[in-house]
Amino acid sequence: MDATSLAPAERAVKLLGGDLTEKSLRLHLEGLSGVDAVGLEARAAALGTRSIKTTSKAWALDRVIELIDLTTLEGADTPGKVRSLVAKAITPDATDPSTPRVAAVCVYNDMVGVAVEALGALHGDPDDGLISVAAVSTAFPSGRASLRVKLADTEDAVAAGADEIDMVIDRGAFLAGNYGKVFEEIVAVKEACRRADGTYASLKVILETGELNTYDNVRRASWLAILAGGDFIKTSTGKVQPAATLPVTLLMLQIVGEWHRLTGEKVGVKPAGGIKSSKDAIKYLVTVAETVGEEWLQPHLFRFGASTLLNDVLMQRQKLRTGRYSGPDYVTVD
Repeated sequence: MDATSLAPAERAVKLLGGDLTEKSLRLHLEGLSGVDAVGLEARAAALGTRSIKTTSKAWALDRVIELIDLTTLEGADTPGKVRSLVAKAITPDATDPSTPRVAAVCVYNDMVGVAVEALGALHGDPDDGLISVAAVSTAFPSGRASLRVKLADTEDAVAAGADEIDMVIDRGAFLAGNYGKVFEEIVAVKEACRRADGTYASLKVILETGELNTYDNVRRASWLAILAGGDFIKTSTGKVQPAATLPVTLLMLQIVGEWHRLTGEKVGVKPAGGIKSSKDAIKYLVTVAETVGEEWLQPHLFRFGASTLLNDVLMQRQKLRTGRYSGPDYVTVD
């Protein structure tokens, strides 16, 4: 079993060599240095205490908005709710036309077509000031389905116009040490992101860090996702607690920094779930800037997965502009 050849992924072949097998993958992942948990948490705590000036706060609040994947992932989602979400993504604050748009709306794949239609001419690359459509896929949030079903899930979303696919890894396989299975699923889903014109939807790989139990597992899963071709590594589905935490996000940022130094390639990071206040979001911005540099603070390299964060950011932004809080009644409720 250990000698079984794995489906090729360009990054893994470059790093591990042409002999890409379960054994070579395991040797690499289990040979990674252990995480200093005390040091990691102390560094995250120190970064979380950094304060920023009022002038910088205005910039930071706008940047948070520009990096949000505005999300609705409920079984009760309706086309009307998705259209309302898109309207808010386009015009977050109707009282202030200078408010930037969010990066993307994130929905279940059966709602992709509704989101694409509602966005109209504003559907496109957030680096160009437009709004992407992200779809959760691969039997989100559990990941408990056959590979055939996961690939069909992904292909349906891409065919409907999804620009980004947020897939979940098989945590059971990972925790059982079956790294090859997880690797091959990510490789296969990446290929399912291929469009008819040969381009690819961006692939975010959700690790569900709250179920991985240790920082060492987060490190291995992050490397595995990158080696298999993920464009982003994402903390959580938002359905499991703990979801995003600053220490875990710091670790993932350190890993993409290592990858960049090693290969010159840039991989994105998306903390998702539980980030609800502007104060917390700004801590993440500081952590990004101090760990991998401000160049990562753009939509193709960093995102917040959130459903309620935007409301708090808008209230803080109104406070800076008017000198007083407008209150939650003056922002739309998701």
